[in-house]
Amino acid sequence: MLLKIHYFSSMKSFPSLSLAFCLISLGLLSFACNPSNPETQKEPVQNLSYQFLVGTYTDSLHHGINHLTFSPGENLMTVQTIAAGIANPSFVIASKDGKTVYSLEEEAGIQGGNVLTFSRNGEDNSLTLLDQDASQGDHPCHISLSPNEDFVILGNYTGGSLSVFKVIEDKKLDFVQLIQHTGKSVNPDRQEKPHVHSTTFDPEGKRVLVADLGTDKIYVYDFAPDQAEPLSLAGEFPVTPGDGPRHLAFSKDGKEVLVVQEMSAVMEVFSYENGILTPQQRLSLLDEGFTGNVGAAEIRVSPDGKNVYVSNRGDANTISVFAKNDSGQYERIQNISSGGIMPRNFNLTPDGKYLLAAHQASNDIVIFERDLDTGILTQTLWKAQVHKPVYLHPLPN
Repeated sequence: MLLKIHYFSSMKSFPSLSLAFCLISLGLLSFACNPSNPETQKEPVQNLSYQFLVGTYTDSLHHGINHLTFSPGENLMTVQTIAAGIANPSFVIASKDGKTVYSLEEEAGIQGGNVLTFSRNGEDNSLTLLDQDASQGDHPCHISLSPNEDFVILGNYTGGSLSVFKVIEDKKLDFVQLIQHTGKSVNPDRQEKPHVHSTTFDPEGKRVLVADLGTDKIYVYDFAPDQAEPLSLAGEFPVTPGDGPRHLAFSKDGKEVLVVQEMSAVMEVFSYENGILTPQQRLSLLDEGFTGNVGAAEIRVSPDGKNVYVSNRGDANTISVFAKNDSGQYERIQNISSGGIMPRNFNLTPDGKYLLAAHQASNDIVIFERDLDTGILTQTLWKAQVHKPVYLHPLPN
């Protein structure tokens, strides 16, 4: 395997990022076989190409943020490490134009972990570090970017808090607010204190919904970007004790909030109006008769709004597919093996044609083809070996 390393200069020096400017080009996979039957393809795919940022957990200075390219018409899937030497960049997102990238170092310390700001070169996908800031809470695990891209909010899992940063000159971040949750719930091992797992702006950008696994609550904060402290608590919405809310997504029309409950392996549906959550449905991710450990992880709504997808780890290792029936209620229409072990995260291509599943334990990313009419998934032969991939974020072409 050919390894090419290029070093980039920086105005700052960060001990934990001694190799953060390495670009390690690893062309991992190129399949000569066609993973799907051409007769089943509804339209040519020759011109399709997709790009994703890949967040990982790291065990070496050679690990870090990856870039994945998938070109189905060329039977090509490649992965490059574009920022090595970063400690556990488990969550990574980009601005709408793909030119600015925000990532984490999911660690603990005097001021928690770190949030990193990079500029991205779209020609070679290289990242240049612009800024590094303390997360103000241990083990940051989630990043949200405001609709106007003028604020970044972190969820600090072990810290049980959320940190607010304002985007200032040159895309750098200025820390402006820390909100500390309090309380606990019924599981003494997992819910002994708050564990903020995600922070999500609503479609209007007026509120932020925070899922706290430790307290079994979803918190709604009003967002006022012109205030010195932009977030103020508007409401708390308890879930079933022991659920452990993890991530959430909004329906395409913004009228529903879909929550993945990690510890009970449930997708819960809430109606959403003016910041108020009202429970509507609880749907299991488990097949009848299933016994074993569970760990529901990610939830996504398809770009066309027709389907909801949820991953489940533990002994299940599945992706569940949901759709609305004629009565307007959600029902599970498929449970399919995720194709690996521990599907912590997955994402869909912007056109909804493919779903990529990242497996932390089996160290791979597996691609599924999605039926655009039904939402049903079919696993393809496309697969890339990646060290502990735990997040996927699509990039513009």
